[in-house]
Amino acid sequence: MQDTDLAGPLVFCLAFGGTLMLSGKLSFGYIYGIGVVGCLAMYTLLNLMSMTGVSVGCIISVLGYCLLPMVILSFSAALLSLQGMLGILFTVLAVIWCSASASKLFVSALSMDHQQPLVAYPCALVYGVFALLTVF
Repeated sequence: MQDTDLAGPLVFCLAFGGTLMLSGKLSFGYIYGIGVVGCLAMYTLLNLMSMTGVSVGCIISVLGYCLLPMVILSFSAALLSLQGMLGILFTVLAVIWCSASASKLFVSALSMDHQQPLVAYPCALVYGVFALLTVF
């Protein structure tokens, strides 16, 4: 977690936008705008919650790498409609997967014992907005 990589999150954001284009949605500006606002909000929140503090690069890296289930969800949106009950189930599972993996990485990197639900909630909000971009 101390060695941040920003190329991978950029690739995942481009892949997310590219797979959204397969279903006819051109929303790269929304992806980057929501990503920047979400990263700044998580940076502020995690610096207030942890004793050691966290860098912006670490936040971008974790949130970007944990975007992979959203890329899979947006690729499945190109193949089938996410408006039905099966789509809602896939969307909820993708948001839970993203937020659980991101919060687990944040909690382990910042040694915030027993605070994973507190970190998972804002992560779920950020990834929920990405899921809304995918579904609608």
